This record gives sequence, structure tokens and C-alpha cells, in this order.
Amino acid sequence: MAKVKYYYDPKTLSYRKIEKTPAYRLRRTLLYVGSILLTSFIFYLVADSFIDSPKEKRLRRELENMEIQYALLDDRLDQVSEVVGDIQERDDNIYRVIFEAEPIPSSVREAGFGGANRYQKYEGYENSDLIKRTASRLDKLTKQVYVQSKSFDEIVTMAKDKSEFLASIPAIQPVANEDLKRMASGYGWRTDPFTKTRKFHHGMDFSAQTGTPIYATGDGKVIRADNKSSGFGNHIRIDHGYGYITIYAHLNDYNVRVGQKVMRGDLIGYVGNTGRSRGPHLHYEVHLNGERLNPVNFYYGELTAEEFNTLIDMANQTNQSFD
Repeated sequence: MAKVKYYYDPKTLSYRKIEKTPAYRLRRTLLYVGSILLTSFIFYLVADSFIDSPKEKRLRRELENMEIQYALLDDRLDQVSEVVGDIQERDDNIYRVIFEAEPIPSSVREAGFGGANRYQKYEGYENSDLIKRTASRLDKLTKQVYVQSKSFDEIVTMAKDKSEFLASIPAIQPVANEDLKRMASGYGWRTDPFTKTRKFHHGMDFSAQTGTPIYATGDGKVIRADNKSSGFGNHIRIDHGYGYITIYAHLNDYNVRVGQKVMRGDLIGYVGNTGRSRGPHLHYEVHLNGERLNPVNFYYGELTAEEFNTLIDMANQTNQSFD
């Protein structure tokens, strides 16, 4: 049975029974519903502030895991950066020194990325600074690796050129030691065998029997094999590239033709006594960019230190040349 409620009426100075009209019932219902809604909203605010939902807990765990992964990635980037630094140091101070190349400027290796804000898309997140820093380091390492890759491509090219250069320059005697009678005359002022006057001798004379093999002193291409040069008689000229040309004069016969490519140690002809000559021998010259050099400085490819010193002593004797 519902309770009966009364109110005091000051006009009649008596208590009157409260009549529950439809308006009264509606007002009470609205008040009840409003209090429930207000209580629910307050509980939601409290729960939202202090209690994580299952979804929020899952996202928070994912965020913590991502922060750990970024920290590990940062450590890996430190290791990679250290390795790249070691490679760059070896590149500048070893490889490029060997091939006489200038080191890559640090301004090129360490150059950043210009233009607009490259990492603007990473802004607005809770860990934006971490993400942008990691992305920046990764971009920088990527560029350094690219620059280093290009440097190694250049070094490979230089190594190939260096190998070809070392194979091309004159580096051995044109006549083997066991075939020599003696080193007849060296580079420098000598007595001319015909005029008996002092004359500068621009090559080296190797005395040997007619028919003794003559060898190319470096890789190259035969550009002359004729007797049309004054005084040289039958002679061969080899263009080794890089400005080097060698001349082999007074030959008895040829073993090559013009245009033929030869390698160091190939048999190219035979000792003779043709042209302006006083006896069987080979007159040998080394030219670099048109300048005639002392051939004795180009026998490092096969002689021991003792043999080389003996050859220098013989070449320095102020005797008479053979041509």
C-alpha cells in the first residue's frame, strides 16, 4: 500500500492530502531519470579518468611495446653508425691513400636533407620527438651508406685503372740477364763511337749475340716496326698508354707487327747490328710524355736489390756507347 503524503496549508491552518496529479507524476519521473543520468555521467567521468577500458589497456601495452622497440632500434642504429664510421675512416685513410685520391669531404658525408619539414607527418603524436629523431637518423645513415657505395664504385674503377697502369708501365729488362754479355752503355754523357766526341746517350745499350730474344717491358700496342728512323736501323716502338713509349733499336728481326697488342714479357724481336751501330746490341729507351728518361729506373719488376745496384754501377760507367 502506497504511503499517503500530506502538506501544510497555511490558509486553512491544516494538513491536506497531496493529490498525485499527472503533472506531479511526470515531474517526479523526470527528476528521477535526471538524477540517474547525472549519476551515470559522473561515474563515467571518474571511470574514464582513473580506470582503463580493455581497449585502452591493449593500446597502452602496444604503445609501451613500441617504445621498447624504438629504443632497441636506436641501439641498433648506434651500432650501424659506428660500423659505417669505421668504413668511412678506412675509405679515406687507407683505400684512397693507396690510389692517391682525395678523401670525401665530411660536408658530403654528413650532409642532411634540406627543403620543407621532412618529418611533419610524424607530428601530433605522444612520441613524435622519438619517431622524428629515429626517422632522421635512419635517413642520415641511408645517405651515408649511399655515398660510401658510390665511393667504393669509384675505388673499384681506380683499382682497375691502377692494375692496368702497373701492367703497362715498363718494369723489366728488355734482355734477360742470362743472355747478356754485358751492359755496354748507360744513360748519360758518353763517347760517340763514330765521332769520338762527348754526346748525350738517351738510352741503355745491352750487348748480346745476334738473335738474342728481346721482350716487351710492359703491356701496350706496337705503333712502329720498321727501319725508317735515322740511326735506329730495324726498331720497334710500343705505346704503353699513360704517356709511356719504349723504343727497341738495332734489331736483327721482328716478332710483332704494327697494331699488335703485347703484354709484358712477350717476345717482340731479336738483337741485331742494324743502323748506326758498332756491334750486336739492343739500344733501349723509355719516353714519358715526350721526355726521354733513364731506363735504369724501370727495372724494379724482376731484379733483386743486389742485381739492381750492380746494374746502376755498370750504367754509371762513363764508357763509349755502341751507337
